[in-house]
Amino acid sequence: MINVLVVDDELPAVEELAFLLGRDDRVGTVLRATSGSEALHALSSAPVDAVFLDIHMPAMSGLDIARAIAGSSRPPAVVFVTADEDHALDAFELAAVDYLLKPVRAERLARCVGRISELRDGGAAPEMITVDQGGTTRMIRRDDVTYVQAQGDYARLHTAEASYLIRVPLADLEQQWADAGFIRTHRSYLVALKHVTSMKLAADGPSVTVAGAGLPISRRHLPLVREKLEATRIRPIA
Repeated sequence: MINVLVVDDELPAVEELAFLLGRDDRVGTVLRATSGSEALHALSSAPVDAVFLDIHMPAMSGLDIARAIAGSSRPPAVVFVTADEDHALDAFELAAVDYLLKPVRAERLARCVGRISELRDGGAAPEMITVDQGGTTRMIRRDDVTYVQAQGDYARLHTAEASYLIRVPLADLEQQWADAGFIRTHRSYLVALKHVTSMKLAADGPSVTVAGAGLPISRRHLPLVREKLEATRIRPIA
């Protein structure tokens, strides 16, 4: 189980997040703090695996707290919890494990707790990607990407929540992300194998279902796609 600290200058926000975390069987002790000084005292008084930080706080912001604990011998995982995305790049530079937007949804928080557990058990730090959405720069995790769609010299990254356009050709991502479990299924698509739920061999052409979306498989890519999916125990449906 992981022990966590929730930090927010608004007590109702602290209690709400603490309540959600307390419902997760993977979470043990949930400490609370409403200021930077309280947070640093709590971190020095008890073992904490992860700290959930509000960014906008008086006197000492969540970013200040993250910088203060970054130099410790065994710093906890840092998760920023905020109502906006203006500090996504700052969070990335501070090696934040996640960046949650208020109001925090239970299913999104559960994924975050899973990532913290993986890191504590020796998993690799997540690969983060810088994207632009409506003029706002934010960070997303590569393992949240379900599939990628080619759009000229750009690529559109699809996640469960939204899609993001980045200026990287699909062919480049195919090479860069091959070791991360992504495979080319079509000249226009790159899919994350772990998000594939089914494969069909229909008369109008083979396809895969990824996060609810039906995506085509070209005949050229079919043999390798089939081999990779069968290795994950996904068998084609006629």
